[in-house]
Amino acid sequence: MDIKYKRHSGILMHITSLPSKYGIGDLGSDAYTFLDKLKESGFDLWQILPLGPTGFGNSPYSPKSSFAFNELLISPEDLYKRGYVRKDDIETLTHLNRDKVDFNHLIAIKMPLLKKAAKEFLRKEGKNGDFEEFKAREKYWLKDYALFSFLYDKAKDARWMLWSKEYKDRDENALKDLEEKNKEEIECYEALQFIFEREYKGLKNYANSIGVKIIGDIPIFVGRDSADTWSRPYLFKRDSSGSFNKVSGVPPDNFSPTGQLWGNPVYDWQIHEKDDFSWWKERIKRTLEAVDILRIDHFRGFDAYYEIDANANDASNGVWVKSPGEKLFKALKEELGELNIIAEDLGLLTESVEKLRDDNHFPGMKISHDGFLPKDGNINGKDDFLPHNYTRPFVAYTGTHDNNTSRGWFNGLSEDEKKYVLEYLDTCEKKFTYCLCRAVMLSNADYAILPMQDILDLDESARMNFPSTCNDKNWSWRMSDESFTDDVIKRFKRLNELSGRGI
Repeated sequence: MDIKYKRHSGILMHITSLPSKYGIGDLGSDAYTFLDKLKESGFDLWQILPLGPTGFGNSPYSPKSSFAFNELLISPEDLYKRGYVRKDDIETLTHLNRDKVDFNHLIAIKMPLLKKAAKEFLRKEGKNGDFEEFKAREKYWLKDYALFSFLYDKAKDARWMLWSKEYKDRDENALKDLEEKNKEEIECYEALQFIFEREYKGLKNYANSIGVKIIGDIPIFVGRDSADTWSRPYLFKRDSSGSFNKVSGVPPDNFSPTGQLWGNPVYDWQIHEKDDFSWWKERIKRTLEAVDILRIDHFRGFDAYYEIDANANDASNGVWVKSPGEKLFKALKEELGELNIIAEDLGLLTESVEKLRDDNHFPGMKISHDGFLPKDGNINGKDDFLPHNYTRPFVAYTGTHDNNTSRGWFNGLSEDEKKYVLEYLDTCEKKFTYCLCRAVMLSNADYAILPMQDILDLDESARMNFPSTCNDKNWSWRMSDESFTDDVIKRFKRLNELSGRGI
């Protein structure tokens, strides 16, 4: 990664968390306002979460497709301005909760509105050159995603392995007949992907024009009930009946005595190698067209991944299986050139994982909270995750979307732990969060990223995700309209100046 010895800083906040009067953060005017404030604060990076369309549980790390984007992020304002919907159509969304994303109500109201807009788009612009060019350019995945989404709606279930046999097995004649009889409904999903891309490109171009780069994110694995597994099941390990017989997870540790059973199908790497990693090339190319820098979740899985029998009750008896990461990244570089990738290298690392990361010049990650956790009953200043120990080729965070907010994390510490943290930061409890942000920003790491919740000093009620849980608290946090104030902007602009970072 060519960092050219410039120190960078950024804000971590997903698009869904932006202020908006339409039930969810979107690609509309509030996103542009946020970018202006981000720049005014001196930051030059905006890190978002994966952009894929979410399914059950609303997690962006378990998307319905590795190629499509989330239609729920389309701006109702833009649809109205382009004449696809009426003013009173989008006003139905203004009654939704503004404090958090209420996904159930949002989807029930917004998806019919989006489909109405898509039909009007098809009527007005369905034959224009831009849309036709888009369909031709994205043919690798677009038609499959549109068919999958239509069948998902029809069955009210994304678990395609439970669909009727002709659709589950992708019978060619059955799918052709389905397309002919439901042409407009299926094409709506293609139209929505085009509309999203047009809106998003406008936003990204604006970000780049003011000196802000976007850091994107992808999960290493795909969802079992996704368009990826339905359209290309041969890319994943299966038994003789065609069922996915091996799944992913992590082994038992101090936090989980039975490990974590993620349940995602694992790749049949031999098939990927024989095909010269064409699926990966398409996936990474598609994502890097949308973002400037790409963070890959669970990077260590490219060196070796933890494989578990699909019928297991927990992750106790899995095995480590080697992945062809070296060959994969070589093939990607030959196809796409140098890769602007951040390696999420947290957890138990081996020398081979670090070698794969360093040989490819991918920055790793440092999370400040982890530096203060007791090691063998002791806390000391030698830990690699303490800010003063960070070295240059890393991206330093106070916390991530999976952590508690820094204030919430501090609130949960013992009195002795709090005392150590405050002594380390040379501050008081009231100023703790800002001083932790300052320590990360003043560290030697080339990149420093602060979650928006920490910039605003919010407690645990603003947490974005509780890993290994599935509830309506996850992924639902939203920033209020008035919280990113002039005082906050001035404070962090000064911190960017002091640390020699950002714009």
